[in-house]
Amino acid sequence: MSHENLQRTEAAQRSALITTHSYDVSLDVRQAADPDVTGYTSRSIISFSAAEPGQSAFLDFIAGDIHSVFLNGKGLRVADIVDGSRIRLDNLQAENQVTVTGTALYSRSGEGMHRFVDPADGQCYLYTQYEPADARRVFANFEQPDLKAEFTFHVMAPSGWEVASNGVEAARTQLTSDPATSRWDFATTRPMSTYITTVLAGPYFKTQDQWSTTLDDGTPLEVPLALYCRASMAESFDAAELFRLTKSGLDFFSRLFDFPYPWGKYDQAFVPEYNLGAMENPGMVTFTESYVFTSRATDSQYQARANTLMHEMAHMWFGDLVTMQWWDDLWLKESFADYMGTLGVDRATDWDTAWVNFANKRKAWAYVQDQLPTTHPIVADIPDLEAAKQNFDGITYAKGASVLKQLVAYVGFDAFIAGSRQYFRDHAYGNTTLADLLKALSASSGRDLAGWAASWLQTSGMSTLSVEVVPDAAGDDGGLGTVTIVQDAVDPVSGRVELRPHRLRVGSYNFDADGALVRTDSVETDVTGTRTELPELVGQQRPALLLVNDDDLTYAKVRLDAASEATARASLDRITDPMARALCWTALWNSARDGESPAARYVDAVKAFGPSETGIGVLLNILDNASTAVERYTAAAGRDAVRRDFLAAADSQLGLAAPGSDHQLAWARTVAAVSRHEAALLPRLRGLLDGTVDVDGLAVDADLRWSLWHALAAHGQATEGELDAELGRDTTASGRTGHATALAARPDPDVKAAAWKAAVEGTELSNQLLSATIAGFTTAPSALLEPYIGPYYDCLRSVWDNRSIEIASRIVRGLYPMAQDLPAGTLPEQHAVVLRTDTWLEANDDAPRALRRIIVEQRSHLVRALTAQALASTPSSAP
Repeated sequence: MSHENLQRTEAAQRSALITTHSYDVSLDVRQAADPDVTGYTSRSIISFSAAEPGQSAFLDFIAGDIHSVFLNGKGLRVADIVDGSRIRLDNLQAENQVTVTGTALYSRSGEGMHRFVDPADGQCYLYTQYEPADARRVFANFEQPDLKAEFTFHVMAPSGWEVASNGVEAARTQLTSDPATSRWDFATTRPMSTYITTVLAGPYFKTQDQWSTTLDDGTPLEVPLALYCRASMAESFDAAELFRLTKSGLDFFSRLFDFPYPWGKYDQAFVPEYNLGAMENPGMVTFTESYVFTSRATDSQYQARANTLMHEMAHMWFGDLVTMQWWDDLWLKESFADYMGTLGVDRATDWDTAWVNFANKRKAWAYVQDQLPTTHPIVADIPDLEAAKQNFDGITYAKGASVLKQLVAYVGFDAFIAGSRQYFRDHAYGNTTLADLLKALSASSGRDLAGWAASWLQTSGMSTLSVEVVPDAAGDDGGLGTVTIVQDAVDPVSGRVELRPHRLRVGSYNFDADGALVRTDSVETDVTGTRTELPELVGQQRPALLLVNDDDLTYAKVRLDAASEATARASLDRITDPMARALCWTALWNSARDGESPAARYVDAVKAFGPSETGIGVLLNILDNASTAVERYTAAAGRDAVRRDFLAAADSQLGLAAPGSDHQLAWARTVAAVSRHEAALLPRLRGLLDGTVDVDGLAVDADLRWSLWHALAAHGQATEGELDAELGRDTTASGRTGHATALAARPDPDVKAAAWKAAVEGTELSNQLLSATIAGFTTAPSALLEPYIGPYYDCLRSVWDNRSIEIASRIVRGLYPMAQDLPAGTLPEQHAVVLRTDTWLEANDDAPRALRRIIVEQRSHLVRALTAQALASTPSSAP
């Protein structure tokens, strides 16, 4: 549909002309359960003013049909004013009211009003998801974040359903003319942006509670709480724990921000086929239902859920109460929420590894993103909505949060919080830019932060920090002469050297009498240029491990010096501090990814030290990294041997791990994942499925069973009948996903052709089943996938033009021919797929920026893998 990609310039022109006051939105979803009904009636009544009467503006509405448009009481001819997704409004008055009625369409892509039929019981469920701009798929509106308004929602739905929205339920009326239908009326909200409005409807399981507190002036505050999930998942819904976390979070953030929770009620709904982890709709937060654990979950999964819960709660202030003016400043909400989510878990729950997991996993996402040719400043250039959609990435979230952690180290926690409090008071229910935040933080810290912001927020790429150690020339007793931190920082976009100020610590670690590697000294310093000397260490004994960025205060890639790397590779398991250990794991992984050391050496480290890693979040991460190192970064000639050794080590640890422990489950998942590419243990996997093999304490439940079936199917050792029978035993949504993946994983040309057709040419697959089918399709020997390389490039423009951006992005990213080996004597840049990608990019320089961005990123990932393979195939690189 034309005009869907709103430009920043258009949004600025529109907000300069109009001011929105209120929306009254009515939705009729009473027939949603009928699969033959594709849409529902939507009516918007919008009150707004125009700064210049007589001018024109436009509404946004991606509808199946538009029935009528009335502007200031006058009916307009729809054919004359509708152009694609826009409705033109001419000759505006100073004050205006427009009423738009149309048929909006149900979605299967997770965009707009998503409709899902539960395979377990056949029940129909609805929920909405809008960010960045899909409210226009549900009701007509001015779809941009700086046109805030009050919203009143009304919903017609089956009487037996639960229905919720941002505001509290004000009235529920059963229709006398149709008792099977009721009308829900919701209280008017405070001003908010369109993209955070929401509606939930269906036979959801609901449970309620209440959070109470007393404000500083003695006023009591009571906030109703509710939790929702599909009825078929209620047995697995740990509502009491979720309420406990919610109350702890509300206590923490309300006091931290010194601004009472502003949205009346706090509902949380766990919904199916969700495109995100969660969404911060005020008063009604939506989460992926994968956070309702129907199978055995590790403690790190529960902690990750708590982190997401705290992240979304922080958004009630950062993002909802105060919202960015345009998507350039998306970081103003996402970076802060990412930082605050981890802070909330650290300060308001019983977990003590929140920042360790942040350093080991969350920042790893940022490091990957920041080394792509498409990286961007935290404060990004977002010219349109397609660019906004692509920028929900590791830079906006994890790098931004990491930089905020560095800002806290720079100005102090108290000053940071004081500035945040003033920011809320100054801009409540309004919109802001970077300048507004810097003003508040500069005032609270007494520092001019313009230079800091220019270095950290408005440049791309990351600093690489290494240490130069010169021995003491006076003797050979291992004393330190000079120790210098060397900063290398080139903006990959501009090509300029961008040296950043770093407030960090350098830790000295030595072996104690028991053989443990413990911190014996720590130096805090400011790194401000290319070289920063540490006079505090001169004359000291050379430590066994010298760790730059100890405690993980700054955002930078750290290279260990040769002696420290040797210590880490020999004694990583003896490092007692969890954060220091995690940072060493990260340094070793970056070395493998960057082609500085062979990937097999990282796998060796995981085999040697993974069994003693106490942090389950860290263990799961390094096991995933090791699998990636095997399949993508190890040269084809040596890959089978490295994989077999890794699989044997994982299987051994599966038997040695404590029965029923998280570590046992982690090793079991790894055995299943690696077995997709190695057949040695397939009989054992089948035995786990049929019960003839027993591992003491291991629960072979639904999630693990589907992972085992995926491995068997990938080798042609699972028939369609067997997979159908497993689905018959597991009729859940996740079971349907596992089934789709396993079916598509079978190494049969006809199976691959059918999966390709369903994903690329068909439109029947929902967002979740599309991704599952792609995951199965790409689990295959390269010979089976080679015939699809040409068709992949041929279909790109058509897919992007004819599918929603969510679905198109999944297809373009997921089907890129990533699984490639580097032929002997070939440079990575000369690989056939790299060249084919370059040809497409040259021939399609007019393609949408968002599409080109995905292709450029996938090319970069492939070149990195091939570069690592080239190192691994070099004889001198052997460990």
